[in-house]
Amino acid sequence: MSDTPYPEDVRDDEMTETVPARERERDAESSVAVERYAEAPEASITPLEGRRPVGVPRTADLTRIVTVHPRTYNEARTIGEHFRDGIPVIMNLSDMEDSDAKRLVDFAAGLIFGLRGAIERVTSKVFLLSPSGVVVTAEDKERIAGGFFNQS
Repeated sequence: MSDTPYPEDVRDDEMTETVPARERERDAESSVAVERYAEAPEASITPLEGRRPVGVPRTADLTRIVTVHPRTYNEARTIGEHFRDGIPVIMNLSDMEDSDAKRLVDFAAGLIFGLRGAIERVTSKVFLLSPSGVVVTAEDKERIAGGFFNQS
């Protein structure tokens, strides 16, 4: 008795293929082999139910803008939560050390990229984070910048 799992009374040339049949043909003008596959039956397609993309913020009160004065990087979560909810955020980093401020700007840049928003520098340490679909006019930007320059 042999160790092969094949039945002994079936020859190799009698075995049938279970994978799509391939034929190799030579192109008459070149030596490139062309593989042709037997057509497989078309698979059924199940449509997916309509879903809202993850990056679309919920409807927010666009008359509201949150101003955050973080002192440490640990306050990044607060900025992210407001922004994710579709609320524009003014991020005033003047009370932070430069190394933490840089990390927070990097965090904000990732947040902006991931949620398709915009970031603008208002002053050297003040940034405006605008969610997707929120337009901040030049007049609004001047008002925001003027408010920070006129603080006593």
